[in-house]
Amino acid sequence: MRQCGGQRSPWHADDRHYNSMAPVALQREPAHYLGYVYFRQVKDSSVKRGYFQKGHHRTLSRRGDICSWEPSVLPQSLVLVSRLPFVRLFQSLLSLIAPEYFEKLAPCLEAVCNEIDQWPAPVPGQTLNLPVMGVVIQVRIPSRVDRPESSPLKQCAQENLLPAPVVLASVHELDLFRCFRPVLTHVQMLWELMLLGEPLVVLAPSPDMSSELVLALTSCLQPLKFCCDFRPYFTVHDSEFKELTTRTQAPPNVVLGVTNPFFIKTLQHWPHVLRIGEPKTSGDLPKQVKLKKPSRLKTLDTKPGLYTSYTAHLHRDKALLKRLLKGVQKKRPWDLQSALLRQRLLELTQSFIIPLEHYMASLMPLQQSITPWKSPPQIRPFRQDDFLRSLEHAGPQLTCILKGDWLGLYRRFFKSPHFDGWYRQRHKEMAQKLEALHLEAICEAQNIEAWMKDKSEVEVVDLVLKLREKLIRAQDHQLPVKEMTLQRAQLYIKTVIGSLPKDLQTVLCPP
Repeated sequence: MRQCGGQRSPWHADDRHYNSMAPVALQREPAHYLGYVYFRQVKDSSVKRGYFQKGHHRTLSRRGDICSWEPSVLPQSLVLVSRLPFVRLFQSLLSLIAPEYFEKLAPCLEAVCNEIDQWPAPVPGQTLNLPVMGVVIQVRIPSRVDRPESSPLKQCAQENLLPAPVVLASVHELDLFRCFRPVLTHVQMLWELMLLGEPLVVLAPSPDMSSELVLALTSCLQPLKFCCDFRPYFTVHDSEFKELTTRTQAPPNVVLGVTNPFFIKTLQHWPHVLRIGEPKTSGDLPKQVKLKKPSRLKTLDTKPGLYTSYTAHLHRDKALLKRLLKGVQKKRPWDLQSALLRQRLLELTQSFIIPLEHYMASLMPLQQSITPWKSPPQIRPFRQDDFLRSLEHAGPQLTCILKGDWLGLYRRFFKSPHFDGWYRQRHKEMAQKLEALHLEAICEAQNIEAWMKDKSEVEVVDLVLKLREKLIRAQDHQLPVKEMTLQRAQLYIKTVIGSLPKDLQTVLCPP
């Protein structure tokens, strides 16, 4: 790995600070990197395959949170690696950099890296102007306080930028309508499969198509975080090929994007396989893939289709399909079609999640039960049967017109990685809120001196240690508390330590 520059890029900022403000679906994951690739094929009649494809990638050049591969000989690919899921931004960045890089090689990459080093940190809620190669890319980093239906980014009028910026409406959203065009009639079933974390293989004609369709599928659950593994472009050369293709155990909860027809035979035992054909260049809607039984998935020349035995729990949203088809007939712009599709999927996910959120909120102890000098009460356990009974009066039917077996869908959801991920995240947030309320109760108490009168030194020292621990967590953006509360906590710690003997004061506050 070769370091292009000595300074630390703001785009490799503190994960906890960024994640505390970013939407759950756009948070950094320390355990994973995402790769964005720009690949070119140069026609060469002297080569048997018809294309010149040299370029052995050997060294990695890292810039903060963004990395790029530097080839040893004539390059055909440029790979950008990041832990930020900003698909649209990084695709746009690569389309600017790669063509120039293929011509000028390392000096071009060095100059780009130096520019990226100067970019401001990606702070959620802020609009950034990112200069690169004579162009300014303007983007807004989404925040967790944004309304899901908020309007796209508008160019900042107060800044006279020269040259005029290239404004990206989103850093992460794909053109859903273009990605889902061959499978629009089955989008709702695919949404259910994603919600339940079902293993799915996407076989497409090209890496572009497989990657974009896999990313579109994993994004259709927003604002719910996708908690399963996914591989937008998986090949036989992948180090986990044997693990993911073995028949000795059930397929894992993974969405695989592939292009090699060999996988049809290798992954016949997977419960769901989606094969799509060559894209249609005209504006008309391509022929929709049909539902087919997995038993028909036998030959390498298997026709396009969704091969599955799964039966959808919810009735098909015919109104959505009608609106999309009408949009095709009227030549409605694809970005508007995508917005319509994204909004409907968002509403469907929210209708499913809202009853869970309401029930989860009911498990939180009442604020008046939190007292300063006692440990905070515990969050009550999530009881699936109690939740299912609550659906009769507070279920998704209040916000969604779709009929179907909602109870059955929830029961299967409870067994999925997405329920586990959602529950852990919500329980963590509630525990942090409970801890913050307890800290506020301590800091607002007026009788700390009276409380200390009949307490042993051990109990007083224990209070100091607990307050310090809470204070550190709050300062590290792990507890949602106000600045005034932090100042009071520091004052309380000072007051309590001052009441102790000198030897203990020295231990708690070493010089």
